Amino acid sequence: MTFLSRRINKSKTSLLLSLLFLVEITQLITPTVTVRQTVKQVVKLTESLNMEVDEMKDEGPPHSQELQLAQEGSLSLESSAAVENVFVDKKAVDKLTEGLLSHYLPDLQNSKGALQELTQNQVILLDTLDQEVTKFRECNALLDLNSLFTEAKVYHNKLVNVRKEMIMLHEKTTKLKKRALKLQQQKQKDALEKEQQREKELERERQLIAKPAKRT
Repeated sequence: MTFLSRRINKSKTSLLLSLLFLVEITQLITPTVTVRQTVKQVVKLTESLNMEVDEMKDEGPPHSQELQLAQEGSLSLESSAAVENVFVDKKAVDKLTEGLLSHYLPDLQNSKGALQELTQNQVILLDTLDQEVTKFRECNALLDLNSLFTEAKVYHNKLVNVRKEMIMLHEKTTKLKKRALKLQQQKQKDALEKEQQREKELERERQLIAKPAKRT
């Protein structure tokens, strides 16, 4: 019975450690409800194993050969993944589960909040980057507009120069027209004076011819 009690105690310790590890891993990767379901399944399994332990106690101590075989195979049984016959209190398991949840759940909730805040900050950063990209595009568009305005200014200056040249040509043309008109008027005046002078000479000649010579 001492060997059997020792095996039961070792099995209890091994199963408790396995249960702790299982609950810890499950808490990290699954929701709280799933953890409770897993613990309840383990409790049911241990209760069924506890019934088998009670039956083994009722049967009495094993034979010496069976004790030797059990001692020789105890190491292999402890290292195997099979579940040992052990009794676990359901209330203790519930308290253990609640303790693990109270220990890890706040950190996980804080981590969740930090991740949500990080996600929000990333969204804000992406929006800011989009705005900056839009500003850069607008700046490029403004540069294009500035180049267009510069070209327009150059062409405007050219047009102004052409207009000045046209005004100068118009003034020169007007002056030439006035000069030509004056020359024409002067020519007409000269021609009229010549015509009048000629008529006067002709009239004088006619008068000289018409007068008779005086007798002496």
